[in-house]
Amino acid sequence: MRPLDAALQLAAQGTPCFPCADSKRPTCSNGFKAATAEPDKLRTLWTAYPGPLIGVRTGETSGLSVLDIDAKHPEALQWWSANEGRLPRTRLHSTRSGGLHCLFRHHVGMRCTASKLAVGVDTRGEGGYIIFWPAHGCKVLCDASIADAPHWLINELRSSLPPKASCKVVLTSIHGAHAALRGLIRVIATANEGERNRVLFWGACRTGEIVADGKLSESDAIALLIEAASRTGLPRDEALRTARSGLRAARR
Repeated sequence: MRPLDAALQLAAQGTPCFPCADSKRPTCSNGFKAATAEPDKLRTLWTAYPGPLIGVRTGETSGLSVLDIDAKHPEALQWWSANEGRLPRTRLHSTRSGGLHCLFRHHVGMRCTASKLAVGVDTRGEGGYIIFWPAHGCKVLCDASIADAPHWLINELRSSLPPKASCKVVLTSIHGAHAALRGLIRVIATANEGERNRVLFWGACRTGEIVADGKLSESDAIALLIEAASRTGLPRDEALRTARSGLRAARR
């Protein structure tokens, strides 16, 4: 089925959609804010900004919030194994990378978070979107009606504190990391909202000096910087861009 046809089926159910590239980024100039459930507008959108993937806006517009389990992280799989039984039966999708999208009815105040519950466990709420993977051949693992998110999950997401193990996870990601690197990661992982990008960029510049000395690979540096920044709730895509920018600045 063509992406537009699948998007029109979703729109008929009241789900606002928009086109995305294979990279999962929106193809339309207004990003996820262009999402619509009106058939004519959807056709116009896909004609102007064609894309092979279907994005679905989360939050109040669609009434959806999503728990995103990234299977690349063992901590995420451990969290899912420990908490799956505490979650209500609801719609569950597999993702292209082998992860999971657990869909819930949107609760006012639920926003996007990155690794707040555990490393690799993200949420998509107000201000976010997901790829609707069943339209692209991924399995619907549970086709139950979409349930409300449990109170314990909402309360954990509302907490301003990161998981207790967060600093330990970050600082032990590379065995034997020296004191300067450990100090940088600690500062990044505890940055306040409003300062997160600035602190991350500064930390990436300093980490770039360690990379230049041959004491750390650039790939390991990026992994550590993103992991530390995600502790503060900074989206991973945004953290990646800032980390790469800081490392480039250090090389210059």
